[in-house]
Amino acid sequence: MKKIKKGTYVSALLGLFAALFVLLPMQAAQADGWYWISSNDKYSKFFDPVSVVTQSSAKTNHGEVPTRIDAVTKTTFSYGGAKETIANYRLGQLIPNPANLGYSIATVSVNPQNRTIQYLHETFFTPAGQPIWRSGAGRVKEVNSQEFDEDFYTAILDQATGKDDETNRRTAKDRWLTLWEDSTVDGQRTSMMADTTTMRMKDRNIIFWAWQETKNSNGQVLEIKFMKKAVNPAQGTERTINGKYWSPQTGWQNLTGDMVNYRMVRATDPRYKGITTLRTYIENHRAWVNRYSLDD
Repeated sequence: MKKIKKGTYVSALLGLFAALFVLLPMQAAQADGWYWISSNDKYSKFFDPVSVVTQSSAKTNHGEVPTRIDAVTKTTFSYGGAKETIANYRLGQLIPNPANLGYSIATVSVNPQNRTIQYLHETFFTPAGQPIWRSGAGRVKEVNSQEFDEDFYTAILDQATGKDDETNRRTAKDRWLTLWEDSTVDGQRTSMMADTTTMRMKDRNIIFWAWQETKNSNGQVLEIKFMKKAVNPAQGTERTINGKYWSPQTGWQNLTGDMVNYRMVRATDPRYKGITTLRTYIENHRAWVNRYSLDD
């Protein structure tokens, strides 16, 4: 999307908007105009472009880089989306009938360096616009392909920077980069793909989320690992920062094991192909992987 022109009163308007929520916390605050982002059978997502304000930034050798961006979002619910939301927020006693939950409006804060989003507050309304309940500040969440807020995050950043880069990369056909593949004699196949939308350099490490999948000779999935990785391509070392594991027997569980130490990847290891693939990607996409870096 192209950056929508903002007037000189944006900061004042956002401050007034926030003040109204503080003074009248259960009154429906209406934005001037909602920009549609995405929809599915449960949710439709919008944001108010005029509300997007860079609250802080840093000067670097590649220009001014935002470090905090605030914005106002709106989520509308179908019956199924309302039912799911009520369960997630444990609002069953307050809203026993999902048909009575129409939409929510939230103020969020985005940090590009750590790829995080935080809900500063969120107010839920009936379909007719009557306020029902308001939440306080939520936890800071890292944005990846499995997070509900990913399209909010990319739309807000694109609006703040006046580019389409984040949304284009999120929706690109080559979003997932195959790092390595390995097969056993009995036909079992393991592969790992890196999510290029999440790639960013920190010091000499590239940080990203990866999807590792193992299938048997019949194509049935035996296990999945969804991991946040840190790789030092120059040294040929890597570590898993955190993640989740899935198998038909266990379902999704948090990954356990060594999440601290870097491990050397030997040239004879199938994973070494991932190291060389990352070196090439960084070399060919330096602007992308350093887009929000504060390192000079």
